[in-house]
Amino acid sequence: MPPKAEERLRKALHDLSSTDLIRPRISLVCQIVRVGRMELKEAKKHTCGLRRPFGVAVMDITDIIRGKVDDEEKQHFIPFQQIAMETYIRQRQLIMSPLITSQVIGENEPLTSVLNKVIAAKEVNHKGQGLWVSLKLLPGDLPQVQKNFSHLVDRSTAIARKMGFPEIILPGDVRNDIYVTLVHGEFDKGKKKTPKNVEVTMSVCDEEGNTLEKALHPGAGYEGISEYKSVVYYQVKQPCWYETVKVSIAIEEVTRCHIRFTFRHRSSQESRDRSERAFGVAFVKLMKADGTTLQDGRHDLVVYKGDNKKMEDAKFYLTLPGTKAEMEEKELQASKTQASFAATKESTKDSFQIATLICSTKLTQNVDLLGLLNWRSNFQNIKHNLKKLMEVDGGEIVKFLQDTLDALFNIMMEMSDNETYDFLVFDALVFIISLIGDIKFQHFNPVLETYIYKHFSATLAYVKLSKVLNFYVANADDSSKTELLFAALKALKYLFRFIIQSRVLYLRFYGQSEDGDEFNNSIRQLFLAFNTLMDRPLEEAVKIKGAALKYLPSIINDVKLVFDPVELSLLFCKFIQSIPDNQLVRQKLNCMSKIVESNLFRQSECRDVLLPLLTDQLSGQLDDNSSKPDHEASSQLLSSILEVLDRKDVGPTAMHIQLIMERLLRRINRTVIAMNRQSPHVGSFVACMIAILRQMDDSHYTHYINIFKTNQDISDFLMETFIMFKDLIGKNVYAKDWMVMNMTQSRVFLRAINQFAEVLTRRFMDQAGFELQLWNNYFHLAVAFLTHESLQLETFSQAKRTKIMKKYGDMRKEIGFRIRDMWYNLGPHKIKFIPSMVGPILEVTLTPEVELRKATIPIFFDMMQCEFNFSGNGNFHMFENELITRLDQEVEGGKGDEQYKVLLEKLLLEHFRKHKYLSSSGESFALLVSSLLENLLDYRTIVMHDESKENRMSCTVNVLNFYKEKKREDIYIRYLYKLRDLHRDCENYTEAAYTLLLHAELLQWSDKPCVPHLLQRDSYYVYTQQELKEKLYQEIISYFDKGKMWEKAIKLSKELAETYESKVFDYEGLGNLLKKRASFYENIIKAMRPQPEYFAVGYYGQGFPSFLRNKVFIYRGKEYERLEDFSLRLLTQFPNAEKMTSSTPPGEEIKCSPKQYMQCFTVKPVMSLPPNYKDKPVPEQILNYYRANEVQQFQYSRPFRKGEKDPDNEFATMWIERTTYTTGYTFPGILKWFEVRQISTEEISPLENAIETMELTNEKISNCVQQHAWDRSLSVHPLSMLLNGIVDPAVMGGYSNYEKAFFTEQYLQEHPEDQEKIELLKRLIALQMPLLTEGIRIHGEKLTEQLKPLHNRLTSCFRELKEKVERLYGVITLPPNLTERKQSRTGSIVLPYIMSSTLRRLSITSVTSSVISTSSNSSDNASSRPGSDGSVLEPLVERRASSGARVEDVPLKEDNENRISKSKRKEWSLSKSQVIAEKAPEPDLMSPSRKAQRPKSLQLLDNRLTPFHGSSPPPSTPLSPPPLTPKATRTLSSPSLQTDALVTATLPPPPPPKSSQRNSSEVAPPLPVRREAKVPPPPPPKARKSGVLSSEPGPQ
Repeated sequence: MPPKAEERLRKALHDLSSTDLIRPRISLVCQIVRVGRMELKEAKKHTCGLRRPFGVAVMDITDIIRGKVDDEEKQHFIPFQQIAMETYIRQRQLIMSPLITSQVIGENEPLTSVLNKVIAAKEVNHKGQGLWVSLKLLPGDLPQVQKNFSHLVDRSTAIARKMGFPEIILPGDVRNDIYVTLVHGEFDKGKKKTPKNVEVTMSVCDEEGNTLEKALHPGAGYEGISEYKSVVYYQVKQPCWYETVKVSIAIEEVTRCHIRFTFRHRSSQESRDRSERAFGVAFVKLMKADGTTLQDGRHDLVVYKGDNKKMEDAKFYLTLPGTKAEMEEKELQASKTQASFAATKESTKDSFQIATLICSTKLTQNVDLLGLLNWRSNFQNIKHNLKKLMEVDGGEIVKFLQDTLDALFNIMMEMSDNETYDFLVFDALVFIISLIGDIKFQHFNPVLETYIYKHFSATLAYVKLSKVLNFYVANADDSSKTELLFAALKALKYLFRFIIQSRVLYLRFYGQSEDGDEFNNSIRQLFLAFNTLMDRPLEEAVKIKGAALKYLPSIINDVKLVFDPVELSLLFCKFIQSIPDNQLVRQKLNCMSKIVESNLFRQSECRDVLLPLLTDQLSGQLDDNSSKPDHEASSQLLSSILEVLDRKDVGPTAMHIQLIMERLLRRINRTVIAMNRQSPHVGSFVACMIAILRQMDDSHYTHYINIFKTNQDISDFLMETFIMFKDLIGKNVYAKDWMVMNMTQSRVFLRAINQFAEVLTRRFMDQAGFELQLWNNYFHLAVAFLTHESLQLETFSQAKRTKIMKKYGDMRKEIGFRIRDMWYNLGPHKIKFIPSMVGPILEVTLTPEVELRKATIPIFFDMMQCEFNFSGNGNFHMFENELITRLDQEVEGGKGDEQYKVLLEKLLLEHFRKHKYLSSSGESFALLVSSLLENLLDYRTIVMHDESKENRMSCTVNVLNFYKEKKREDIYIRYLYKLRDLHRDCENYTEAAYTLLLHAELLQWSDKPCVPHLLQRDSYYVYTQQELKEKLYQEIISYFDKGKMWEKAIKLSKELAETYESKVFDYEGLGNLLKKRASFYENIIKAMRPQPEYFAVGYYGQGFPSFLRNKVFIYRGKEYERLEDFSLRLLTQFPNAEKMTSSTPPGEEIKCSPKQYMQCFTVKPVMSLPPNYKDKPVPEQILNYYRANEVQQFQYSRPFRKGEKDPDNEFATMWIERTTYTTGYTFPGILKWFEVRQISTEEISPLENAIETMELTNEKISNCVQQHAWDRSLSVHPLSMLLNGIVDPAVMGGYSNYEKAFFTEQYLQEHPEDQEKIELLKRLIALQMPLLTEGIRIHGEKLTEQLKPLHNRLTSCFRELKEKVERLYGVITLPPNLTERKQSRTGSIVLPYIMSSTLRRLSITSVTSSVISTSSNSSDNASSRPGSDGSVLEPLVERRASSGARVEDVPLKEDNENRISKSKRKEWSLSKSQVIAEKAPEPDLMSPSRKAQRPKSLQLLDNRLTPFHGSSPPPSTPLSPPPLTPKATRTLSSPSLQTDALVTATLPPPPPPKSSQRNSSEVAPPLPVRREAKVPPPPPPKARKSGVLSSEPGPQ
């Protein structure tokens, strides 16, 4: 073979059995033999053509055989293990030293041994050599495989059959294969020094010694050869070959053929080899002397030596024993022949062993079977052979089935005078029939039947077979006959076929004769014997009884050919009745099923006999009193009966249907009702019930109702049936996709429901006989039927819908119209069904079928009219409440659509408007329901199709608001918890808390029991409202804590604590609650709490859902969420929306557009401070909460110009349009957004704008300066930028612009009403100086070398600026009370923040009192603060709450002055440092000589401040402030001040700093009160625990 053989060899391994496939390990084994010289080396004179062992290849194919790997394209590599050490020396070394362990395998080692070692080894050192194979497991027999896998197995494919018979032997499978294996031998070396190189030559010869040509096949696919030569092992005394060869010869040749083996020594030298002759011969005969073939197994053959001519003479050596077993038998003869055969003594040392296996369908190795087949020639052994037949292997018998049966019946007929043979033949026949019943030989059933109907010819066999069978049955009590009888019963079917066929043949040949009665009597006698057997006690012969019930019905179709069918039916009835009750129940029912399945039951006259018995037996099984009914067997029997009755070729069946209906229908119904829906038998019983109802015609229904004696009985039956039908409709017995069965069930149920509806109308309509529950059950059943999912045609594909409509129609319309008719038939009884029937009728009207809707919606009007007329209340509240409840459930469940809403409103309005009394209330109700439907449909659409949880929340709030207005607490609470869940999923804990709070507000702190609807779906296990409210409060407080709304949590905890302390006295709970509350207080001061931004969003265009369309909403943003992020989030929800770039309200064109337009911009909340915080020093952290929470008004400022723009001064025409948005609800609330309910707009003049700009600038300076005063670690750069922007003349255009625009005579003449405002602006400019003075002082203290040039410039510029301002606008000083440092109460620092209006009211203008100010400043501050230049702003420690918060917060009812001050405030929309401000009345500031009046709202703190004139303030010991805590500190970014402050409003907000910042309005302290200089100031108030710790001044 070349190094790379490209040839592809295909082989199909046939007849693999199931036992082969489950072997633990299966290997594909390849033995490689080389043909050539003895050694692998080139030499001219060496012998060629020798078969030498070369190597092996092994692959484990277990997974492939088991089907785990199935890839015909995959090629598997089988590693090749070569036999090594070819040289003579190496072989000699191995032979001479066998004890030396070596992994090298020599050529003298048998290939099988090498195979075993390779299989055991994990890896093979194949050096890249091997075979590539592909394998595939092909199911089926050979013809099937050739058809299904023609690309793999064709005519050229070699077929390797199994060495042995397959599991199932097919009748036509003719085979005659003899497998011979050369096992091993031992040969004496004789005169040689070394063992011989033995070659075995095998051939098949006849008795003449002639070799049969091509009789040997070394492998599948080989053409036959005449001689087979074995592998030669080099110098091995005991060679082992294990080479198998198949011998294929004709069957008739087997008797005269034998296999001959000749042995020859092969020399490696060619010259010597030619002279070698065969040194021995052995043979084995294929047929033994008794006519049987050679037995399977191993055979030790005798090796004969001698003259070659005699060795080739078959006639000579065939007279000698071939095997050692024969030699031992013929020892004497062997000794006589030895001398003439020239055998030496050494010959006895040689041995040779083979193994044979015969796979033949025509040759038998069984002598008993052979003796039976040849019974005539072996007459005396008939009895022995008949008994031995039962011991013969089944495979041998089926091969000779026809011959064996012929022999049996010939013995029975020809030996008729001896009854002994009758029993033996009968038993042998039973044995053969039982054998055919085995699964291995089941394919011989057709062979047996073919024999019975075509080859069997014993016309009188029926007499003897019947006689023996009757004897066995009659003597069943004989224990010795039990097994024989049992076997006979198992074979009863074919026994009777022999009997009946024999009788048929007899009648065919001889006609009806006098023995007809004898045969019939034998049949009757047999049944009588069976009846006697069955009536015996159960313990006796229970096995025989069971076999009789199982196998007796199998004779029916054969017996009725020669026996009266009606009489046969009677015989079977008596047979069944002979079985005692409660014995062998299942066997009895199965027996009756087989009777029904036979041809007997298809005859009407036979059914007349059998059916009463069958119904009686079934009725007993299905009886309510039956202890252990066999449902499986009963349903099988019933199914069989109904299946036959449904056929068209079985004669009249009406009476039989009636009998089953009368006897079984109700019992079946009750069985179905009682049976678990998970039972495997429920489907069968429902199918039987459907079959009965389906086969019943109208007369059957009428007859069935008439058999009930009273109306109560009919009512009970109908009640049972309605409940059962409804249960079966609600719980599918059959798979949803089994459309045919489900539609058949529906069609049958529909007909039955309509039949029973007529009974209702006829018998249960009058006042006396009206059954409310029965009618109620009817309506609920009809509705359940109509709404069943299998009837909702719109859910199917068009093709499926068309097919169903064509075959079954739309059953919904049919039942729907019947429901309508039945409702109108109720008459005065209708009121009894309100409100219970509102829901079911609603389900009917929601069916998406227009005609059905139009027919059934008017029932609603009829119900309302009925309640209006008969309830006595003159309204239809019961109907209304029920409809709203059920409408919510149904729409949420997916029913209803826009068309339904329109149709419902239209039809109801049409009916109401025609009614005299209901027109008004009815019309309102119709519109109400329409509105509810719109909300519910929106909600469902969003929930089902929109992933946006925000839209779901909006729809949920719309729906729950509707139910709140209607006071439907049950549904309202349900939607509250849906909203709560949505918030919780989005981590909107604050909104979740507000949502739950709505539920808690419905409860009271009382011991009233909780009605069911107050318990939400999470339902706590509580009994009273107080318990539930407590649980809710705990959950709400937890949510507020997560949402950092500690103020709200504190408020609720106080209410809960009151309950714990004074009502339930739960001190332990109170303690825990107070600990929580303490942590809340601490969190307010110390914890980081970013303030959310607020955004106004307008949804314009018809493309938005109705709840958003053309509406404006205020959104509360998330922590740190900027406008860009928020806009992106909104646009993600509405990918088709177009973002508007302008904040101007759009026109009608955009609002009416089919597109989606979205407008989004930032708005600032208007703080509403609680009254208890006014006029008090409130820490900044507390105020921060109110700046972004509990707000309802929001402002947006937009600059615009009036008149022509002044190129020199743009301030003169810069106006501000300020829009205020008022929402319907306060933030935060149950949503993160609320709709804007009111929008108001006002305009701010340029002068007012200038005032606001200056106030903002002063506040920035004050804030920045105080930050740096308190926290020396802050970077000085923001302060540098701020001061430089104001002081440096290069950008000092603000004052001059104001002077040009407002401080001119022309402006005053044109605007005399602005005189006060102009004065105010001047004072604001003057007020800036002391602030700048302090700022430059601090800047000097924190100076670095790099900033010295800047500081020097700032100082020089400020000197010029200050001189100018003081000259034009006066000198303003601040009282030292504001500049005292005081210690914080909590230990943390509350940063001071001074509002410009506060500074104005607390300052004194030096125009009128310059001496006082100069002397006081110089006496106190100048010494301690050099360079302060007389106007010093000390760091402020205390914060004060103003009475009016921001000017914008002043109510609209305030006086005109307050309105003006409100308009002055400019909106700095993105600043985080706004403060609460209140403007003081102008006269107080303008007249320093006049006694200052304090505002009416400030009543508590005026005695803490002294005016600054005359006397110096009391000296105080300054306390260094404690360090700021990180969470409480927020640094302020200070951009350079712009002349137009609105520029900053458009910038995005800076990232949240660490320290607490201030908003634009600070709580203003009260105005100073003038006192005499000699009067000492009053002592400060006592330190408060909750606010700011102030350092008290020392004694005067």
